[in-house]
Amino acid sequence: MLPRGRGTLLFTGATASLRGGAGFAAFAGGKAALRALAQSMARELGPRGLHVAHVVIDGLIDTAFAREHFAQRVAEAGPDGILNPDHIAEAYAWLHRQPRDAWTFELDLRPSVERW
Repeated sequence: MLPRGRGTLLFTGATASLRGGAGFAAFAGGKAALRALAQSMARELGPRGLHVAHVVIDGLIDTAFAREHFAQRVAEAGPDGILNPDHIAEAYAWLHRQPRDAWTFELDLRPSVERW
């Protein structure tokens, strides 16, 4: 990407990237480190034409695994309480297509009913 002077690197984080929670120390530490890496890369590579962004995914994603292993949580969430993978992909594509004069570094994706 660097020789071409263009490209996109997208990192996937979680709310734990921003703050830790009880019982999630290892997860929060890893996600915070990933966010810091993305910030450093954005500062280093942005001026060289590479768009680096960090996406906070906050909520359950509608997958076969989630429906099988978290069926009650999926049912309780309702249709607007679980993230549609196609909509997540649209957000990632939108980041990739952004013009250089208006790059987003961090984007939060969460269902409208998710508790902040």
